[in-house]
Amino acid sequence: MQTIQSVNEMQSHAIGLRSSGRLIGLVPTMGCLHEGHLSLIDIAKERADKVIVSIFVNPTQFGPNEDFERYPNALEADLEKCRERGADIVFNPTVQEMYPQGYSTYVNEEHISSGLCGISRPNHFRGVTTVCLKLFNITRPDIAVFGQKDAQQCAVIQKMVTDLNIPAQIVIGETKRGEDGLATSSRNRYLTNTQHEEALSLSKALQLGQRMVREDGVRSVDRVVAEITHHLSLAHRVRVIYVQVVDRETMEPAREIIPGKQLVCVAAWVDQTRLIDNIAL
Repeated sequence: MQTIQSVNEMQSHAIGLRSSGRLIGLVPTMGCLHEGHLSLIDIAKERADKVIVSIFVNPTQFGPNEDFERYPNALEADLEKCRERGADIVFNPTVQEMYPQGYSTYVNEEHISSGLCGISRPNHFRGVTTVCLKLFNITRPDIAVFGQKDAQQCAVIQKMVTDLNIPAQIVIGETKRGEDGLATSSRNRYLTNTQHEEALSLSKALQLGQRMVREDGVRSVDRVVAEITHHLSLAHRVRVIYVQVVDRETMEPAREIIPGKQLVCVAAWVDQTRLIDNIAL
């Protein structure tokens, strides 16, 4: 497995791979890899000849009061996990490599990114689209694999790829969960045992909403949202940011539930840790 930090070296290597007819799969990450990330590497290996895992904590997608400075870092462990999972290249650039002095160009998706997390994190998706476009230009992937837990991010990236005619297929891997149901996330490392128990209310509330639709035949958006919100309110450390039923592609709020077409998405603080999750209805 190769480790590359230089943008120019990575780009040249990727161009060489494509010239030789190799299909490239990219798994973009911010490191602190967990089973969710590793499952995306597995998907990339099934569909591509060479798998590149990017590890880069992207400063432009963090707000001024967010956790960029303390975001979990476990590079040596991450490299070993990538090696064990069969990644071919880890691209691990510095901030200076990605955003050299004088950098001033950003990419905005202005519709799908406007709701949900885009309300409480107004510049977040500008940072996500910018860094992903840069990674696509640097690594030249035929496919790029993202996780369903970040449903809005997946939709935003897919829209960017479509709108800007980027020659890469976006593949979405299912959300991986612990045995207790909590969606895997690098930020789970922030949680104490007590906070972890409280965080389980997110997945349990979403499963409750899903059962209401699939087993009880509920079609009222307001009723499902109210029931999920009530369940979350019973956890003392949880503060709800949003609960919303949305179209799974456009992220537009739903007026009526149509099974198979929508997601219910939730974001919440568990004390000082911000978590997101979603489930199909």
